[in-house]
Amino acid sequence: MEADVRETPDHHDPCAVNSLVETPGCSSVQGRVRWDPVHSLWNGAMLAATLIAGPLLLSWGALAVFAVTTGAGLLLGHSVGFHRRLIHGSFECPLWLERVLVWFGTAVGMSGPFWMIRTHDLRDWAQRQTDCHDYLAHRRPMLIDAVWQMHCRLDLARPPAFELGRIGQDPFYRFLERTWMLQQLPIAAALYLMGGWSLVVWGVCARVTASVVGHWFVGHLAHRRGPQTWLVKEAGVQAHDVPWAAVPTMGEAWHNNHHAFPGSARIGLYPGQSDWGFRFIQMLERLGLAWSVQTPETLAERPVIRVRS
Repeated sequence: MEADVRETPDHHDPCAVNSLVETPGCSSVQGRVRWDPVHSLWNGAMLAATLIAGPLLLSWGALAVFAVTTGAGLLLGHSVGFHRRLIHGSFECPLWLERVLVWFGTAVGMSGPFWMIRTHDLRDWAQRQTDCHDYLAHRRPMLIDAVWQMHCRLDLARPPAFELGRIGQDPFYRFLERTWMLQQLPIAAALYLMGGWSLVVWGVCARVTASVVGHWFVGHLAHRRGPQTWLVKEAGVQAHDVPWAAVPTMGEAWHNNHHAFPGSARIGLYPGQSDWGFRFIQMLERLGLAWSVQTPETLAERPVIRVRS
């Protein structure tokens, strides 16, 4: 009976890059940026539909659906399901709940769970090295970085390997990886029955576009400029906080804190740092649906970090 997902410290370090395996001679520096037709055409189609049909079908109801569906996807799926649970394992929960949250993450519309894990962990690993490719560091000017991140992929000359373990063997996650674009169809059908094409355009196309563009934009800023409390020793790329984006990202914009304590379920660490993702996990904990919730106080000491003077 698959009831709980309980990982022991011997098998999971919430501050490590758990899916990535450093192979002999692998390098985060040398590689070529190539066009990624699948994600480029998908992102471009969602953007085109939003720009062309969005203004023609705008209504207060459509805006309400856009706000609710975007917020729900980013909170339940992207922040809690994908990032804090699946990627970092910063809390544990029943397997059925993990799968529900991962479905919400897939429904955000960026990609499937395996692609999201590999993309995140490659960047995480590369930024911890003394140097990495400009693609992985968001080092190029904003327009170039936007094209790279939303329409291209990086093929490293000597890449590391990936081992997804339990997650990679899960039949439901394999299904989501194969059908991540098709997951918009039941959402679109429900919205059409509720209010026609206006809700479809704003509840699917505009939502996906806002999520994809917002994810890139905040990520770009979080590695270029903004407040810093922590520095990670020997890391070639340091992170910054993006305070204005704390609410729309559900707390993910406190990225400097996240680089310091990547395994923490709480990312907003200080008074005034809004973190709706952590509040949701706390609610699950009170309901008995989450446990072993990691915070900086419960994580093992990280000697590689220091407070910026």
